[in-house]
Amino acid sequence: MPATCLLGAKTVRLTQQPPHIPSQEGERYNPNFNPITEMLRQWSVQAPGEPEPEPTGEELWEQEMERLCSSQEPVRVLPYAMVDKRFIRFVLLPLTWLRPPDRGPALNFTFQCPGGHQPQTGVPKFNNLLWNVLTSRAFNNTFLFYGAYRAGPESSSVYSIRLAYFLSPLACLLLCFCGILQRMVKGLPQKMFLGQDYRSPLSAKVFSSWDFRIQGQEAATIKKHEISHEFKVELEEGRHLLMVQHQTRVQRACHLLTYLRVNILIGLLVVGAISAIFWATKYSQDNKEESLFLLLQYLPPGVIALVNFLGPLLFVFLVQLENYPPNTEVNLTLIWCVVLKLASLGMFCFSLGQTVLCIGRNKTSCESYGYNACDYQCWEDSVGEELYKLSIFNFLLMVAFTFLVSLPRRLLVERFSGRFWAWLDREEFLLPKNVLDIVEGQTVTWMGLFYCPLLPLLNSIFIFLTFYIKKYTLLRNSRASPRPFRASSSIFFFQLVLILGLLLAAAPLGYVVSSIRSSWDCGLFTNYSAPWQVVPELVALRLPPPSQRILHYLGSHAFSFPLLILLSLVLTVCVSQSQASARAIRGLRKQLVWQVQEKWHLVDDLSRLLPEPGSGDSLGPESPHSRGSRPRSLCPGFPCPGSPGPRHPRPEPSLEDPAGLRGVPVPARRCRFPSGSEL
Repeated sequence: MPATCLLGAKTVRLTQQPPHIPSQEGERYNPNFNPITEMLRQWSVQAPGEPEPEPTGEELWEQEMERLCSSQEPVRVLPYAMVDKRFIRFVLLPLTWLRPPDRGPALNFTFQCPGGHQPQTGVPKFNNLLWNVLTSRAFNNTFLFYGAYRAGPESSSVYSIRLAYFLSPLACLLLCFCGILQRMVKGLPQKMFLGQDYRSPLSAKVFSSWDFRIQGQEAATIKKHEISHEFKVELEEGRHLLMVQHQTRVQRACHLLTYLRVNILIGLLVVGAISAIFWATKYSQDNKEESLFLLLQYLPPGVIALVNFLGPLLFVFLVQLENYPPNTEVNLTLIWCVVLKLASLGMFCFSLGQTVLCIGRNKTSCESYGYNACDYQCWEDSVGEELYKLSIFNFLLMVAFTFLVSLPRRLLVERFSGRFWAWLDREEFLLPKNVLDIVEGQTVTWMGLFYCPLLPLLNSIFIFLTFYIKKYTLLRNSRASPRPFRASSSIFFFQLVLILGLLLAAAPLGYVVSSIRSSWDCGLFTNYSAPWQVVPELVALRLPPPSQRILHYLGSHAFSFPLLILLSLVLTVCVSQSQASARAIRGLRKQLVWQVQEKWHLVDDLSRLLPEPGSGDSLGPESPHSRGSRPRSLCPGFPCPGSPGPRHPRPEPSLEDPAGLRGVPVPARRCRFPSGSEL
């Protein structure tokens, strides 16, 4: 394994043998000498009252690293073995940009804990590698969590690890917000102009719904079920619309009361679910030293998973009892599922904040330090561990459900026959549920950007594996849902849910970095009242006075007034452009209607002037007998395509009648012309 170097704290934790650093000129390289082992041996034999020994291997190692950084010598010319050169390269490269700072002042704080309670020294040990990985104990001293990053006081160096650590999660959230907003804006016109004002007629679905690229029998069956479901939805929506139009006031009031009854009952279920999450998190944090601590580690993730599993089932059952239209039923269920998932994560964060940061609590250990210093000396690591366990648990639960529930269910259904097994059938693959699970995992990742910086890398691996596991489940263990979710509205809907999850993650992070004191015992911001304080410090340390004055002006109230005026102007321009675009769209629609009506007028005139079939090649005017025997329409048997509405009469052209046909009755119109509303 590669070495782990904690820069700025002058400590090096190695998991492989470091190179031997010659301490004197001409000393030969000894590959069997380990300076770290020698250092530990000297510490073990040193008495508490003895004087400080001579420089150890660690100090020699730091001196050599400083010398190599200052000399800028290439690694290939160093008098070391190839293995040592590779090791000096996972260490020398970062030190090229960040020189090892001087040792900072030692932090010596006395915790005044109530009842003589001492700072938490640890939890019951359970020496199992797999369990240590699941509970994050195997990564306590690694760069997976906030506490492993250390640095000395800020200097005039170009690179600041504190500023980089502070800006990285904020920049990530900002980029994600811009990307999601761009996709939402791209899908908004389709949502507005096609999703609400436009509804394709049943004839279009009858003649153009089939996909002729389908070859397999199973795919054809799924497509037929989908088209059938679309017809059922359209007919049900039409029936419900007619029923609503003929309802009396009493019936409408009863319908409204029924709607309120269902939503109030579902709201009470959501409140009870998030209350269970709050008490589970609080109980898990307050009983860390109990004998059942191993089970309490995953109590909050387990309760969250149970709530998110049982909640949608209850929502579907309650909504189906009220005889809603199909689209209303699906949308109402999805909305409550989204509320449940986001509320559960929000309550989980609030319960952690109340326990760790004493939000809403009055404890003695929180008065001096701003957080529960008796139980959480490094509270950022504690929060990061909880989010890490939540991500791990969600992934493991998905894997277990796939191979321990869906797979055996499919095997049993295929092996046995009977009424019960036919009713059970294979698992129904619900696309909205799976997408919401991915959105929940992404929200947890955003929450842990500051406390667990490498959590996005871990979540990327989980998403990669989840894709293939879900693909296997879809193709082998599942059956198609009888209610396909509309793709035209799903894109915008899930992007909206994603941006709500982003805001849910950004709000507590903004509060923490701006108002909460960092831990005294670990991390990069031990000497700061809040992580945000590093920004004005670096501004005063590294920027020239003119740049400082510009930044102070940008952050003052004097800049807010012109900024407000500028934003008002931009908003006015955007609103005006939107209104102008709406007027242009209405004008284009009218122009399209006029063009279609003019084409039908031309068809009508042409149908009157064309000779009757079989009357010869005469181009003269037709006789009343021939006109009467001619078909009444160019589209016999049914109205012309695209002309469902009546045509308003227009005056006949004032032309001379050379054949003396005045007074002859004008034949009936052969096609009905569409009105503007029908087009």
